[in-house]
Amino acid sequence: MIKFLNEELVDLHPRDIGEKIANLPESKQTMSFMTLPGKLKADVFTYLQRDIKEMILSSLGSREIADILESMPPDDRTAVFEDFPDMMIKDVVNYLSAEERRIALELIGYEPDTVGRIMTPYYVQAYPEWTVKRTLQHIKKNGQKAETLNYIYVVDEEQRLIDDIRIGAILMAEEDDLIGEIADKESVQLLSTQHFEEAIDIFQKYDRSALPVVTNAGVLVGIVTADDILDQIEKRDTEDIQKIGGSTALDMPYKSTGVFTMIQKRAGWLVILFFGEMLTASAMGYFDEEISKAVVLALFVPLIISSGGNSGSQAATLIIRALALGEIKLRDWWYIFRREMLSGVMLGLILAVIGFLRIFIWQSTGLYDYGEYWGYIALTIGMSLVLIVLWGTIMGAMIPIILKKLKLDPATSSAPFVATFVDVTGLIIYFSVALLILSGKLL
Repeated sequence: MIKFLNEELVDLHPRDIGEKIANLPESKQTMSFMTLPGKLKADVFTYLQRDIKEMILSSLGSREIADILESMPPDDRTAVFEDFPDMMIKDVVNYLSAEERRIALELIGYEPDTVGRIMTPYYVQAYPEWTVKRTLQHIKKNGQKAETLNYIYVVDEEQRLIDDIRIGAILMAEEDDLIGEIADKESVQLLSTQHFEEAIDIFQKYDRSALPVVTNAGVLVGIVTADDILDQIEKRDTEDIQKIGGSTALDMPYKSTGVFTMIQKRAGWLVILFFGEMLTASAMGYFDEEISKAVVLALFVPLIISSGGNSGSQAATLIIRALALGEIKLRDWWYIFRREMLSGVMLGLILAVIGFLRIFIWQSTGLYDYGEYWGYIALTIGMSLVLIVLWGTIMGAMIPIILKKLKLDPATSSAPFVATFVDVTGLIIYFSVALLILSGKLL
């Protein structure tokens, strides 16, 4: 198998080789990786799953690890360092070359989840007084290590960013044209201390393949490429989806997460939701007398509370995603409230008609006898559905906005949380409507 890897896969993309290694038995993964040529090791290591990386690193010495990290792109190396213990980072960094050690320590120094952590310092820069000819010569000499050559970055004597120029504009210009004459000084840039969420929004807005990163003083310190942003988008969306499902975000892929870790991630929310559902039993206990007088009301409890919970979950999911995509802002809350109120009423009426018809058909055909007050029971169910679906829809839409306003993650208003909240309040609405309509009849 090792021979097959080296001879037949060595010319494939490193990601494909990484997938091949991942499909090998665990006992052969490290050995197969170590038989790869030197530079290819670093390229393939970038694409390996986290658990395989940890297994390989645990079997290597500090110098061997440093040899792999030395050849890795700085942004990928920083991502690997995030999983290292502090002492291991200190040990490994000392084996890097002076230049790579300086870069590694500089990137690690940025706060987690900032642009500085995901940028690379490998790019091509030019000065405004350079000619196109000199710039092209500089690219040929120094461009091999650059992360991308799509853009050339123009800086002044103090390394402050002036502009970024597409390589196509340089290739189409005359050799004697000055770089400063080609620049339009309308570049879009990121701050090294910006949260990567803001960088995602800027990339999406301007549809760029790479963006320069500057300090607060405007000094160019690196670039961020689209592939780095795509990795962050995948990470963010995965965390949000897991939170929406009522779980703490996993730190590793599902297959790589141990059973006890999985239980730990899920138990917290499950316990909270369980205590929330206990309030449902309390609410039913409060209306115990009404239920004993009209047992038929209990038949529709699952239908009533599930309809409210489902409508709330729908609204919460739509609003959370719209907030994440920037389709709506906090200032749109009144527009959202009115829109969801209309939606809630219409959706409630649809379910109310179905519920009313269900009771009518069962009563008419003899499938079930709801008694002489069956019409009032049907009206109770219909009115309750309208009010509960309306309430669930409004709460599902507003809770994420409230959390966003409080600078909390809207994804934590997960569908199970909204559903549990609406379950409890829905029961109160249901039995209150029943008291209003059936008082003096069944109650």
